[in-house]
Amino acid sequence: QVQLVESGGGLVQAGGSLRLACEASGRTFSIYRMGWFRQASGKEREFVGRIRWSDGSTYYPNSVKGRFTISRDNAKNMVYLQMNSLKAEDTAVYYCACHLLGRSDYDFWGQGTQVTVSS
Repeated sequence: QVQLVESGGGLVQAGGSLRLACEASGRTFSIYRMGWFRQASGKEREFVGRIRWSDGSTYYPNSVKGRFTISRDNAKNMVYLQMNSLKAEDTAVYYCACHLLGRSDYDFWGQGTQVTVSS
């Protein structure tokens, strides 16, 4: 089991920046990669990006590429989502998720943190 707790959400003006943090605890030695997702009101959950735990390699969808950056601190079991040039359409609840070695998908999720971008 892995427990995830997000923090750092809030209200920000369009064009501004925000950094989310996600702290992992439990079977962190088995983490393969960590992902960030978001879900806006009335919409389906959207993939925002991921980072491989071993080497820090990242992947982003075009919707956030160049604006969002994921990083991690293995020693602290932390993963971060730096969001720059925020737009109103980035407003959503943001979740971090954990994909363990040997598993097929993200099995563990945080409770989410609200990000609201005012235009």
